[in-house]
Amino acid sequence: MSDNLEVCEIDCIHDEILSTVKSEMPDDESLINLADFFKNFGDTTRVKILWALSVSQMCVCDIAVLLNMSQSSISHQLRVLKSNKIVKNRRDGKIVYYSLTDEHITQIFKQGLSHIREQK
Repeated sequence: MSDNLEVCEIDCIHDEILSTVKSEMPDDESLINLADFFKNFGDTTRVKILWALSVSQMCVCDIAVLLNMSQSSISHQLRVLKSNKIVKNRRDGKIVYYSLTDEHITQIFKQGLSHIREQK
């Protein structure tokens, strides 16, 4: 008997389960796009920015002070997030404010944080 709990001890295929999962599985392009989307959450600076923007819209100056980073570094990360449609901006005179694109981003971010907090 195997001590490896991660591997089945017999070779069994559950055709009904496979059929159901295959019929609901998104196409490869959608899954690639999903993986790329989640890569945006793989950088601590971007996560800090997202947390701040989940609380309030902010300009680059404020985010830079909050995170004790240069405006250039923050602008770079915001460009990455904007190009991936995770944040958006609006100009008010000479100030550009950033916010999360929509409620989906807020919910994904908050769900992830909730999951992490439950693991403690």
